[in-house]
Amino acid sequence: MILTVTLNTALDVTHRVPRLLPHASHRVTGVAERPGGKGLNVARVLGALGHPVTATGFAGGPSGALVRELLAAAPGVTDALLPCADRTRRTLAVVDETTGDTTQFNEPGPQITAAEWAAFQGRYAELLTGARAVALCGSLPPGVPVGAYAVLVRAARAAGVPVLLDTGGEALRRGVAARPEIIKPNAAELAELTGSRDPLPATRDARRRGARAVVTSLGPAGLLAATPEGTWQAVPPRRLAGNPTGAGDSAVAGLLSALTEGLDWPAALTRATALSAATVHAPVAGEFDPRTYDEVRGSVKVTQL
Repeated sequence: MILTVTLNTALDVTHRVPRLLPHASHRVTGVAERPGGKGLNVARVLGALGHPVTATGFAGGPSGALVRELLAAAPGVTDALLPCADRTRRTLAVVDETTGDTTQFNEPGPQITAAEWAAFQGRYAELLTGARAVALCGSLPPGVPVGAYAVLVRAARAAGVPVLLDTGGEALRRGVAARPEIIKPNAAELAELTGSRDPLPATRDARRRGARAVVTSLGPAGLLAATPEGTWQAVPPRRLAGNPTGAGDSAVAGLLSALTEGLDWPAALTRATALSAATVHAPVAGEFDPRTYDEVRGSVKVTQL
């Protein structure tokens, strides 16, 4: 199985309005609730692709209970979330149906105690014994040490399990030094890590900091990957209109599934790019449009640089 870690899970709520206007009252035309946080989005996409996946992290309070209830309906996903005393955060996405633009509001995460963090590390070590790969995804909730991902990367490496790390800021800076198999920053996270806004040298620089491979999300421009086998850019055939929330998480799912299947980098990047594009056409994060995925993956252009 593939293991995903979401320390800062969320209840994702999406509201749709005819048009989003400042200082106005809005009539909501549609509401969707989903288990959220980057790792749970990754888990749901992996499950939809047919890969057995176990999702762990924290869930607490009524919002955490609803996250677990909704996660139980996700095909192929096993719930291994640990309880915490504080409540799971909520995120609110407001979709403007006229423009297709999305406005996001993210609550702070729950306060995690030292005992809860210690219990998680013990459970994580147990889950690693049956994992073929692990994804460490998203922000750290209050109370979790800033070096937490570095600790989890080292534990996975000691168990012989390849790790993909998808986070930002100081958590990424410390995590990459622990030498994960792959990191997947977006352009802003990459610039913060390396100090460079030029994606190609910055991606190569990030790799020198410890990761075996670096795959950078460039939004509509696709993915840029620096690997031991070479450097590639993967570009979708066209720009797709829609909600980009979760597109990076789908790319992570594509990379992880390709890693466990032993695909080469061009094939892995093709899958990840197509899944990311297909997520833009889906109504909520953690899902992708299968028809768009089938259409796009045959037209992704992968170029070796």
